[in-house]
Amino acid sequence: MSGSNGFTVVIPARYGSTRLPGKPLIDLDGKPMIQHVVERALASRASNVIVATDDRRIVDAVTSEGARAVLTSAKHQSGTDRVWEAIEEVNLTEEAVIVNVQGDEPLVPPDVIDQAADLVAQATDCGVATLCEKMRDGRDIFNPNVVKVVVDLQGRALYFSRAPIPWERGKFESKDVPANWQAWNRHLGIYAFKQWALRRFVTLQPSWLERTESLEQLRLLENGISIAVAESVIAIPAGVDTQDDVERVRKVLAARRLD
Repeated sequence: MSGSNGFTVVIPARYGSTRLPGKPLIDLDGKPMIQHVVERALASRASNVIVATDDRRIVDAVTSEGARAVLTSAKHQSGTDRVWEAIEEVNLTEEAVIVNVQGDEPLVPPDVIDQAADLVAQATDCGVATLCEKMRDGRDIFNPNVVKVVVDLQGRALYFSRAPIPWERGKFESKDVPANWQAWNRHLGIYAFKQWALRRFVTLQPSWLERTESLEQLRLLENGISIAVAESVIAIPAGVDTQDDVERVRKVLAARRLD
C-alpha cells in the first residue's frame, strides 16, 4: 500500500477547559477556533471530516459553516474515546484510517494530517501512527509538558515519557542540557488509527504506565499495539492552551490574511 486515500478525520472538541473555558469557540481572526481546525482538515486528502463534541454550541458553530459535527457524551475520559463514539456507527473496514486532529490546533498543516494517515496505512505491523520532531530547545528535555519519544531502527515507538529519555548513565543527577540535545525526539500529538486499533483502545482499561505518565498512548504499547513514528515533514505550530497562545495565533492568522 503506497498511501492512504479517503481517510476520516475526527476532531475532538470539548467545551470545558480549566484555563480557557469554551476554548473551541474562541474568536480567531473572525472565526471560532474549531472552524479553523476544520478548514485545515478539509484541506488534507481526508474524504470525511467530523467534529466530535460534548456541547451543542460547538455543533451549531460547525454546522453553520456546512461541516459535520456529532454530539457525544460529556462523560468521556479522553479525546480518543470521543473519537470512537463519533465513528462507531460509521460503516468502516477494519483497516480504515481515522486521524485524530486536536480541536485546539488551528494552525495544523494539512500535509502532516496526510503524512500520519499514510504512515499507518503503510505500516502493516502497526495499528497506530504518530509524528515527532527534533527538539527545538534543549531545555525542553527537562520540561514535563514536552513529551519525549524513543524510536527503534524500524521507526516503531519504544516508549513515550515526560521524563528526559534517553539519559546517559552516570549523569542521573545532572541538570545540564546535553551537548547533543537536538538528537532528542519531541512527540507531536497527532494520531492516525486503523479502525481495529481504535476500537481495541477504547475497550482497554487505562494501564499502569498510562496512569503513571498521564500519557494515554502508553496504553497501546503496554497492550502490544505497535505505534509507527516518523519525523514530521513540516513543523507543526504550537496549539492553543493559554491566552498568550490565543494572541500568538491571532497574529499569525492576521499576517496570513494580509499576505
